[in-house]
Amino acid sequence: MACAGPGSGYGPHLVHMWLGPSLMHEGLEPDPEEKKILFYHPNEVEKNEKIRNVGLCEAIVQFTRTFSPSKPAKSLHTQKNRQFFNEPEENFWMVMVVRNPIIERHHKDGKPVIEYQEEELLDKVYSSVLQQCYSMYKLFNGTFHKAMDDGGIKVLKERLEKFFHRYLQTLHLQSCDLLDVFCGISFFPLDKMTYLKIQSFINKMEESLNIVKYTAFLYNDQLIWSGLEQDDMRILYKYLTTSLFPRHMEPELAGRDSPIRAEMPGNLQHYGRFLTGPFNLNDPEAKCRFPKIFVNTDDTYEELHLIVYKAMSAAVCFMIDASNPLTLDFCRKLDSIVGPQLTVLASDICEQYNINKRSSGSEKEPQFKFIYFNHMNLAEKSTVHMRKTPSISLTSVHPDLMKILGDINSDFTRVDEDEEIIVKAMSDYWVVGKKSDQRELYVILNQKNANLIEVNEEVKKLCATQFNNIFFLD
Repeated sequence: MACAGPGSGYGPHLVHMWLGPSLMHEGLEPDPEEKKILFYHPNEVEKNEKIRNVGLCEAIVQFTRTFSPSKPAKSLHTQKNRQFFNEPEENFWMVMVVRNPIIERHHKDGKPVIEYQEEELLDKVYSSVLQQCYSMYKLFNGTFHKAMDDGGIKVLKERLEKFFHRYLQTLHLQSCDLLDVFCGISFFPLDKMTYLKIQSFINKMEESLNIVKYTAFLYNDQLIWSGLEQDDMRILYKYLTTSLFPRHMEPELAGRDSPIRAEMPGNLQHYGRFLTGPFNLNDPEAKCRFPKIFVNTDDTYEELHLIVYKAMSAAVCFMIDASNPLTLDFCRKLDSIVGPQLTVLASDICEQYNINKRSSGSEKEPQFKFIYFNHMNLAEKSTVHMRKTPSISLTSVHPDLMKILGDINSDFTRVDEDEEIIVKAMSDYWVVGKKSDQRELYVILNQKNANLIEVNEEVKKLCATQFNNIFFLD
């Protein structure tokens, strides 16, 4: 998603977004044209323009159904904008309009000329971003139909406004790339003994707290254990690593809000603290409010309290049935039980990880970067990204190379068979994509004078060292 340098270009940005039923839905009053707009961003847009934009999008979708009834349009390309359509639930549509990146060039007469970069946006990336908007809403609110069942169109509008007003403020389209397509989970590498310690810790905590329904354990923002279904854990993981954890990281880096808990009377010294829930357990007026999440929404609704508790680099998520009231006494009990043990366990994991790292030896910087994704367990690994949040995507490669990765991924989705694609970039970098048995590997090599055979050999070496127990097409 490249654009020109500072002052001469502008990256993609959200023009508007709306949600609404495509057909007359029970609970809607007459005059459906305005009533069907359940949410519209930005809200300041004049009413007639909202109706006109929504009507145009609906006409596009209905027109394309003529040619493909089972697969309606997913996107529309125009000079200035790219429109993305998604029907996450029957008769409910989400539409996102993104302005194409632009470059300002100075003409001979001194007047600036705007050029729209129509091919810079990748449909697969931004369609995935739109789908994740819905998945994140569903995690904290349930489905659109659930809101309709709870209180009709009024309740649905209130929930949409409350959620998306905040969520869209965190949505920075300039930072979107291939990882948004995968929306995968990064797993922390552990030896068997340490893994068994974590399993034992989870069993003890679930037995001691006895009302815990699901548990997830993370270290260094990477997942180690989860009792949730994969799709639910995938979107919860995204929320934790791109929203909740970064919010609490800044005070720690600034030296504020030290998590040491030695001052608590009768308690072992530990570093445990709530990331969701009461901030000060010594305050009798502390509020025990935890966010609620909805899981298994495709089958039966489960509404849960989400308790996220952290000690050092280890975080544990306890999910408890929302029908159970959570009191300050319960929070104190959880803190006294979990805090000391999680602190010790976090220290053990850190020590074992450092030992394994030293035993592997110091290696020089490799000449390749890669992104790996496994569709079966949602495992994701990237040496391309130094940091990835909704507001920033720090990569160690040029944006043009990231776009090539996205183009290769789009090609992979068009075929079911295993496939390999090798590209020589304009910058003399080599880009390789391998798809094999629901696994995808993307490699960027900095070998300007290499030929096709040498590049293929380097990729084989990478697969042998980094993925020695995984079969890839040769």
